[in-house]
Amino acid sequence: MPDLAAELRELKARHERIDLLYQVSQVIHSTLEPQEALQLIVREAVRMVRAASGSVVLVNPTTGFLEIQAADGLPPNAQQLKLKVGEGITGWVARTGKPARVGAAARDPRYIMLRPDVRAELAVPLEVRGEVRGVLNVDSDRPDAFSEADQELLEELALQAARVIHNTWLYEQLRLKARLFETLVSVGQTINSTVNLDDALQTITREASKLMGAKMCSLLLLDDTREWLDLRASYGAGEAYLTKPRLSVADSLLGTVVRRRKPQQLENVQISSRYQNVEVARREGLVALLSVPLALGREVTGTLNVYTAHPHSFSNEEIRILTALADLSAIAIEKARLYERLVDMEEHLRRQEQLSALGLLAAEVAHEIRNPLTVMKMLYHSLDLRFEPADPRARDAAIMGEKMDRLNRIVDQILDFARHSEPQCAPVQVNRLITDLTLLTRHKLHQQNVELEQHLDPAVPLIMADPAQLEQAFLNLTLNAVEAMPAGGRLRISTRAIHLPKYRPQPTCIAVSFRDTGVGMSPEQRRRAFSSLLSTTKREGTGLGLVIVSRVVEAHRGQIKIASRPGVGTKVTILLPT
Repeated sequence: MPDLAAELRELKARHERIDLLYQVSQVIHSTLEPQEALQLIVREAVRMVRAASGSVVLVNPTTGFLEIQAADGLPPNAQQLKLKVGEGITGWVARTGKPARVGAAARDPRYIMLRPDVRAELAVPLEVRGEVRGVLNVDSDRPDAFSEADQELLEELALQAARVIHNTWLYEQLRLKARLFETLVSVGQTINSTVNLDDALQTITREASKLMGAKMCSLLLLDDTREWLDLRASYGAGEAYLTKPRLSVADSLLGTVVRRRKPQQLENVQISSRYQNVEVARREGLVALLSVPLALGREVTGTLNVYTAHPHSFSNEEIRILTALADLSAIAIEKARLYERLVDMEEHLRRQEQLSALGLLAAEVAHEIRNPLTVMKMLYHSLDLRFEPADPRARDAAIMGEKMDRLNRIVDQILDFARHSEPQCAPVQVNRLITDLTLLTRHKLHQQNVELEQHLDPAVPLIMADPAQLEQAFLNLTLNAVEAMPAGGRLRISTRAIHLPKYRPQPTCIAVSFRDTGVGMSPEQRRRAFSSLLSTTKREGTGLGLVIVSRVVEAHRGQIKIASRPGVGTKVTILLPT
């Protein structure tokens, strides 16, 4: 009977332990938030074995130190404690993977005191996939407070806790990756939509700060000498950081990031001798730093830096995330820089157009002056004005002749200066020329709310032409179309090969068409579109665009045609021989 009673007590105790473990399991599996899960684990551990305090200590994968991640009943400063694996009872459990039940903690040489009232300690390993990743500790103010049954119970809880920790870690990694993906999508949209370099840099720092949960993010770029790093954008920075001196690439921590092309981190910049602006960091409340290079190919252009408000060791996953964002940001920066160059090139083309127009206008003016001047000279000579040397009119007549001769020389000089040069012909791929040009004018079209359509025939052959002059003609047609659609519209640029004689296997010419949905042209405007520069019918602008196009086409032995209806739009077609 006594044996039966003992068995019944044992079964009852086991049932109670199982029921307790089940209840605890329900609690600690109730969340996927890592920190909340760890706090639940330590709280339930303390409750299960009637301990006074407890903690979950995990191995930091970056530093290798044991750090308290959650605690119950310990003083606030206890979480600042860091132990090496093998140090203290906790470190011994982490190194050996074996539990430790100590009835008299003060007499154990391994013991490191966190609370002066601790008399007994029980610690069990937390194994994740066969690897010790931490330790679950409980303490008591009573000596020999923990029994073998308590140890078994805590070991069972540790098994449950390890699964919870593993699942929450996986969840957190997936969540970080999801946040990364969302941020990359956002930055990708910025790359496609933001063409201003400063706007792109500001967006990068904002998104990086949100992604990393940072107090502040900054972006530094190399200057032209590549010897200094200049602050170009920041998010969350105060006046002290914004006004700090520029950094030398040779003598600064961030310069090391550029030189070595590798990320660098500091757990606390406020006490680090490697950080140059310690006082600035203290005033701004900046603590941990992670800096990664902005690299495009083999060239590093700067650094992307995030700061936290508390000591922190960045994990390998966090470093990979910020590095991926920095790589994408480097593309955004380069794209913005290239666009600025494209805008400069577009402006250069516009200046070329104005110079060409000025030359044509000068030639037109010179011709208009020469015609009446020729008549004046003929009439002057036919009058045969001869006076006695003493007559004052003799001097006046001579001056008139001299001035007309001088005016004629000036006209000759203007014509020599403005005379349209012969095209410098070379093989030209017209489709490529149009593609490059529309890239230059894309911003202008977007500003004017003009939708661009391209229908370029791949069968269009190379032609012998002057690429600069053709580019100028195509630019004028594009800008004319934009001016004709002040409220927006659609511009369709197309090319096609034309076979006129059936017996010729190769195209005899190519057609390049510019069709807009603008205001259109009246019959009178179409008739005078290619006439004198001095008789334009345009209400706005110079009226020189189509005249310049006509001169270019004529110089290439081509033809130009216009089809237009008021209120419907205009189609200009250029035929160029192959």
